[in-house]
Amino acid sequence: MATAATATGPPPGTAPAASLVLASATVLFQELALIRWLPSQVRVLAYFPNLVLLSAFLGLGLGCLRAGRRSLLWSWPAALLLTVATTLLLGRVAFTQDSKAEHLYLLYYDLSPRALVVGDVRPAIVVSFLLGTLCFVGLGQLVAERLEDFRVLGKPLRGYALDLTGSLLGVGAFAAVSFARWFPVAWFLLLAGAACLLPRRPRVSAAAAVTCVAAALLAHANERAIAYSPYYAIGLDLRRAPDRVAVLANRSLHQEALRLRRGAAVEPDLAWIRDGYHLPYEYLAQPPARALVIGAGTGNDVSVLLDHGAGWIDAVEIDPVILDVGRRLHPDRPYDSPRVHPRATDARAFLHACSVPGAAKYDLVVFGTLDSLTRLSALSSARLDTFVYTGEALQEARDCLSPTGGLVLYFMVATDYIHQRLGGMITQAFGQVPLVLERDHRLFNRIYMAGPAFSAHDGAARSRDAEAALRAVRGGTELPRDDWPFLYLSRRGVGAFYLSVMAMLAAIALAAVALGSPELRASLRTPRGIDVEMFLFGMAFLLLETRAVTEMNLVWGATWVTSAVVFGSILAVALLATLCAGRWRVRFALAAACLTLSLVALYLLPAARVLAVGGLSRLALSVPLVGTPVFFAALLFGTLYRERVAVAGAFGWNLVGAMAGGLLETTSMAFGLKALVLVALLAYLLAWAWHARARAARR
Repeated sequence: MATAATATGPPPGTAPAASLVLASATVLFQELALIRWLPSQVRVLAYFPNLVLLSAFLGLGLGCLRAGRRSLLWSWPAALLLTVATTLLLGRVAFTQDSKAEHLYLLYYDLSPRALVVGDVRPAIVVSFLLGTLCFVGLGQLVAERLEDFRVLGKPLRGYALDLTGSLLGVGAFAAVSFARWFPVAWFLLLAGAACLLPRRPRVSAAAAVTCVAAALLAHANERAIAYSPYYAIGLDLRRAPDRVAVLANRSLHQEALRLRRGAAVEPDLAWIRDGYHLPYEYLAQPPARALVIGAGTGNDVSVLLDHGAGWIDAVEIDPVILDVGRRLHPDRPYDSPRVHPRATDARAFLHACSVPGAAKYDLVVFGTLDSLTRLSALSSARLDTFVYTGEALQEARDCLSPTGGLVLYFMVATDYIHQRLGGMITQAFGQVPLVLERDHRLFNRIYMAGPAFSAHDGAARSRDAEAALRAVRGGTELPRDDWPFLYLSRRGVGAFYLSVMAMLAAIALAAVALGSPELRASLRTPRGIDVEMFLFGMAFLLLETRAVTEMNLVWGATWVTSAVVFGSILAVALLATLCAGRWRVRFALAAACLTLSLVALYLLPAARVLAVGGLSRLALSVPLVGTPVFFAALLFGTLYRERVAVAGAFGWNLVGAMAGGLLETTSMAFGLKALVLVALLAYLLAWAWHARARAARR
């Protein structure tokens, strides 16, 4: 009698190794594609991109736990088509929250006023989570069965190494299409190609491919973006050109390129915005010769600096596509000037480079109206602009200034605590209370000015009042710093909204595991049915990976290149550890001790220590900082994995544990980013205690 494993075996003439590598590569490619595409359609998901990651872990885990049963690979293309169709429908609905989050209406710039409004974002989150889970169940079952093939051959670690190899290829393939700026239709067509190769039966292959092609064509038919940058789906609104061009990120209003040169004839509304941009220059002791713009975007602040005679302007913008839009379409054409030097890089990395002794300094540092609509990483709660608005970042901005320089920061302040935090961080960095202009100029309603360039305006009094002002701010709110960089959170902690989302997703996960099969339901009734060690290892490794990606984005810059390289490096280190575990017998206690020491070192060594050095020295510190704990964690996992009789179930519980780790990542809002290392260490310690207890019971 044929089993489900043989029914979904590799295609004729295809080795199990090739089938496993292709399946694993498809999993990672699809995961990254959905992480990019879903937020471009359902706007609120841009604030919850790890939702796709969690759904992928759950779907893969469920698939692994169903290994050996009736194949569900047929459901993969169908789920993908259903996800695309439902997501496009959800994209036509304005999901908002309570009055504290009215700014979410800005996300629906391109929707009709008659569009359906739902006063809660959680329905969109739950539906997207369910759909994402379905997209990975069939693939997870296939991966688990190929892993089981290698266990039967007596080579379980070789199978796991091939799984990691496929994952690396999937990451590399998506990094390549991101670099090439391909549209989602191409992403889904590549999945259609994989669908042709994965199933065994030709008819199933053809049906799967046709379904994936239908998903690609449906996405293409509803495409509104003009380009896909590494961070956003970029769109344009040219209805009020040439004086103003609206730039949409994930179909939400992100910024406007405006005619800002003084003397140009413009409509009254635009004249009021223009006046706001020029206001800080009326307070300067002298026009700036050298200037730095953080968050230059399409070039508004650059245009204003040119109008005031700046001779050298470094314009830092992380998104290369937005820079290109500014070059082509900004009404003032600021990037055409030879005095302007665009820098497509991370703002924090640039601030660090220019803050060190010996670097060229600036007469003026301008923080544009930064407000990212995406996260730093799919693994993290931190936003792309998170590390720009911390105490350490503003101190580096101060260190970038010449002895007579000054800082200008534009911001649209929605709540008092954000105003207090910005003022408090500037006071802390500059030793003086900033000058603040409170006028609503539509794109910003606060302008903060500090530094010697503005000292002529009550500078002595503002310096004298700094300590008292700082005490008052700290008494009312917490100032963001690199370990707790959450400017937009009203207070430290995981709020009721996030707790409710975590509870809903956890309930869905438990229900899915219970409904997966009678065996899974039985496993939930007794701890003996759950692979506790693998569950805890999955939870801990996800937290460790999250911390590593966040830390390295802070050290090297929060660009897509950094994220791709770090994520790929983590997989490569895990692959190396797996190969070592397969070649040599490793003493479990020794590897556990090494992992503990490396995690303690990771917790104690501040990121600022790594940032304080440059070049090869920074690389030499970064590699062991991230690679050492990952290596020993993967080495221990390989040791446990080799002992497993049911590798598919072990792999499944590991993935379900990773989903639990993803939910726990939100605790960084309460305890800080470094605390994730301690949570990971606690999970590993519990796993080792469970392992020791199990070994003692077997004796």
